[in-house]
Amino acid sequence: MSYVVPPAPIPAVPVAGSSDSFPVRRIYCVGRNYAAHAREMGSDPDREPPFFFCKPADSVVPVAQGVTLALPYPAQTANYHHEIELVVAIGKRGRDIPAAGANDHVWGYAVGLDMTRRDLQLALRDKGRPWELGKAFDQSAPIAPLVPASRSGHPTGGRVWLTVNGKAKQEGDLADLIWSVPETIAHLSKYFELLPGDLIFTGTPEGVGPVVRGDVVAGSVDGFGELSIRIV
Repeated sequence: MSYVVPPAPIPAVPVAGSSDSFPVRRIYCVGRNYAAHAREMGSDPDREPPFFFCKPADSVVPVAQGVTLALPYPAQTANYHHEIELVVAIGKRGRDIPAAGANDHVWGYAVGLDMTRRDLQLALRDKGRPWELGKAFDQSAPIAPLVPASRSGHPTGGRVWLTVNGKAKQEGDLADLIWSVPETIAHLSKYFELLPGDLIFTGTPEGVGPVVRGDVVAGSVDGFGELSIRIV
């Protein structure tokens, strides 16, 4: 087969401790999956069904362990926010997956950032419009190397934290997720057939806030390394 324009490279995330990479097909993100974060965004944290938005696969920015990656401040925003999250990598196809079997579909986990043009997101939200301009922009999904579930197991708790210039900003625990990882996978698979290569950003704890050029953002989820970026 020939193409009329050169095909885009396959987005991929490195695998920790390996020369292999995980090809990215789709990125799903869970909105407001920690009660305290829901409150700080002006929403009711009651256990309503989870909702999702997407980022393009090529918004992924791999961040190597021990490296502070330069990340450009995006265009058309004056309120650029950090959101630290556990990322789930799907390795087995499934639809209508029961929560009890959802972990069987997980290939691995990583720590990632759902970077957000908050001013654009809130303006769109207030008009009842989609969030893409606020969430689905270029380089909006920095992610550390994936840790295979065969090595890490499936976490049900663990500290989630983020600092800006060494000052604590976000602090939470995976045990505080409103919808657990298996429940999130089960719910999402009612609407989409999940396939190998899909990533799920599982939500962020409270403390989201702005960053500016020159800021160094570092964060981690216990057991899955650390991610560090500098806004330039």
